[in-house]
Amino acid sequence: MTATTHAREALANRATLRLCTAGSVDDGKSTFVGRLLHDTKSVLADQLASVERTSADRGFEGLDLSLLVDGLRAEREQGITIDVAYRYFATDKRTFILADTPGHVQYTRNTVTGMSTSQVVVLLVDARNGVVEQTVRHLNVASLLGVKTVILAVNKIDLVDYSQDVFNQIKATFDAKTAELGIEDPHVVPISALKGDNVAQRSVETPWYTGPTVLELLESIPVTHGRADDLGFRFPIQYVLREHASDYRAYAGRVTAGSISVGDEVLAPHGRTTTVAGIDTADGEVTTANTGDSIALRLSDEIDLTRGDLLTSQARPAETREFAATIVALTEKDLRAGQAVKLRYGTALVRARIASVERILDIDSADKDTLDPEHVQLNDIAHVTIQTADELPVEPYAARGAVGNFLLVDQASGNTLAVGLVGRRLR
Repeated sequence: MTATTHAREALANRATLRLCTAGSVDDGKSTFVGRLLHDTKSVLADQLASVERTSADRGFEGLDLSLLVDGLRAEREQGITIDVAYRYFATDKRTFILADTPGHVQYTRNTVTGMSTSQVVVLLVDARNGVVEQTVRHLNVASLLGVKTVILAVNKIDLVDYSQDVFNQIKATFDAKTAELGIEDPHVVPISALKGDNVAQRSVETPWYTGPTVLELLESIPVTHGRADDLGFRFPIQYVLREHASDYRAYAGRVTAGSISVGDEVLAPHGRTTTVAGIDTADGEVTTANTGDSIALRLSDEIDLTRGDLLTSQARPAETREFAATIVALTEKDLRAGQAVKLRYGTALVRARIASVERILDIDSADKDTLDPEHVQLNDIAHVTIQTADELPVEPYAARGAVGNFLLVDQASGNTLAVGLVGRRLR
């Protein structure tokens, strides 16, 4: 094996960590992401040259690394990030998919979108301000979505003269809040995104901090798929494949949890059982498939299955027509109790109704929750009860969307009205 081949195999086998950045406006998220991209050498030469020119034109001393992130015209004009932007970078140890979320409170839906697929949240605060209301909001959303690892990056530590006392005060507040919310794996790092302190490189300005840099944390946190790693086999059927000439019949989809091997027994709807006769992929036949794999399953018995049906291992979720849920409103069209909608759960699309709206959560304080509200508006997070026309094998939400997530869809337009999680999250 040549050195080049060995290097290619090493790159192909690197794990991928999904992370999300969040924070208040002007806490330096864009500069932080730009710093990560720059210091991991994930910026093309022409991009870097463009940033150098623009920075000089604006009279910026050094590089304005936020320009690597805020590419939308509206964002540049306003100096803020208004949508979720996905960035990709890599080190020798692993690859990363980063979701950069908005800081404004009115973009809660975007923050939920970014965090929903992330294992780690990097939450930035300005060292001069510490933990503020928006910080608490983001921690509440992280808790809602089952995120276990949150890294608090205390940014602009250089503007408080690299004060250990300031850092310790912020850390104490953060640690108390994460303990209250049940966030299992909190970390706090003093950084200066602008100067690079403790982002990818250790800083000589903070000798009192002996912990890892942000990048060292991101490289060392074990990559998981959330509760998907603990669940049995879950396989929502996306498409039925038939070739009459060869008598080929298979069920295509993506393994959302667990694993499956040829010869394993699987459970189909209505108590039916069969075994796996074969597993096909785009690269040919395999004997085992794992979480995240796109496959076509061939079964030993001819069972009448269709798109939306769920194949599982022995622990099959119970079928139901009613369940409690937490939803986040995504559009300006209000949602009300009694409203008819379509519900997409996995690959199934069924008629449904919002049976009741019990509570709108105030993510600053439980004391300010709205009970029995008349409607759910854009960016609201609400507890509701959903009723469906057909039975569905729903189960409580698992972090990063392995199971238990759904969409509410407008029957007339087909627009997505809300994203939902099975179960009552928070409170």
